[in-house]
Amino acid sequence: MAHWKAPDDRQALTAIRRKVFVEEQQVPEEEEMDAFDETSVHLLALSSDSGLIGCARIMPTGQIGRMAVLREFRGSGIGSLLMTAALTQAKGQNFETVFLHAQCHAEAFYTRFGFIACGDVFDEAGIAHVRMTLPASPMPLS
Repeated sequence: MAHWKAPDDRQALTAIRRKVFVEEQQVPEEEEMDAFDETSVHLLALSSDSGLIGCARIMPTGQIGRMAVLREFRGSGIGSLLMTAALTQAKGQNFETVFLHAQCHAEAFYTRFGFIACGDVFDEAGIAHVRMTLPASPMPLS
């Protein structure tokens, strides 16, 4: 876990998100770094030989977001590890609903984790997104 208020963590999170979202995807930096960073739980992916390579955050609303993996590490399973960690963190926080705003090209990735698209495609920071929710696990029978 990373802490936004810790300068080294904040610098690492900002660097990854700036590279992926601001530079690659042309998201305005003032939209990328927002007030929710202060109150969210942040995750960082670390490679033993390459340093910090990915991140994600879980907002107090149960929304998982700001999933980013540096380009040279995409396709290597880092995103799946981050999502698994984010879901574990969300489960530990007992959110009533876990959801995310998926970039449409990544919808299949999130579907693998059980997320279901709901609603229409919408624009967020100039990129097509769809809201996806994770159905609640069935209550165990007693």
